[in-house]
Amino acid sequence: MTARVTRAEYCVVACAEAWRGAGEIVASPMGLIPSAGARLARLTFAPELMLTDGEALLVGPDGTVEGWLPYRQHLALVTGGRRHVMMGASQIDRYGNQNISCIGDWARPSRQLLGVRGAPVNTLNNPTSYWIPKHSRRVFVEKVDMVCGVGYDRAGGARHHRLARVVTNLGVLDFETPDRSMRLVSLHPGVTVDAVREATGFALTVPNEVPATREPTAEELRLIREVVDPRGARAREVAD
Repeated sequence: MTARVTRAEYCVVACAEAWRGAGEIVASPMGLIPSAGARLARLTFAPELMLTDGEALLVGPDGTVEGWLPYRQHLALVTGGRRHVMMGASQIDRYGNQNISCIGDWARPSRQLLGVRGAPVNTLNNPTSYWIPKHSRRVFVEKVDMVCGVGYDRAGGARHHRLARVVTNLGVLDFETPDRSMRLVSLHPGVTVDAVREATGFALTVPNEVPATREPTAEELRLIREVVDPRGARAREVAD
């Protein structure tokens, strides 16, 4: 008998969906569950997807070397829309502005985080999605303390700027609204609209009917459990 699908496995599939129909582009997932999602996508519905070792090699889902990605070529991909990044966020607002740098006034922050790093370039030059393992008002804020990843209200029509989706432990969100503010797209099993609203520090756009996040197929579930993450590390990031 197949064990029930866990919340973490729904999250893996929801992250994988970010790369559906992407074509031959580089996937840059940051984090355990986004990485599992990218590998799952490559193994199933996105066979053209290119995965990297984070340094200079193109690799297959099992780590087998498939090609060489020199730094100059990487820069061309990064600035030309041929990469889809899935980053984390310490804060994110209704328009997708992301903060990973500091909490509080940047001149005298109460907490120093990663720093701005590549977030502005990522968001202005590539399709970008976000993975947030704990959906809360501390993360989903009315205004971020510092803009690192650029949201729709600040992008100024940048050619390759596109925020595809936000995946959390509660559901999936996107920005497909007239004013490009955040919208609830689907709920993971056992999660209610009220729970998402309560965990969000701004008013979300919520359709009259919010579907459930799609369930993994039997083959996707086998791949997650036997190939992509046989040791079950995903459960350490999202528990039921």
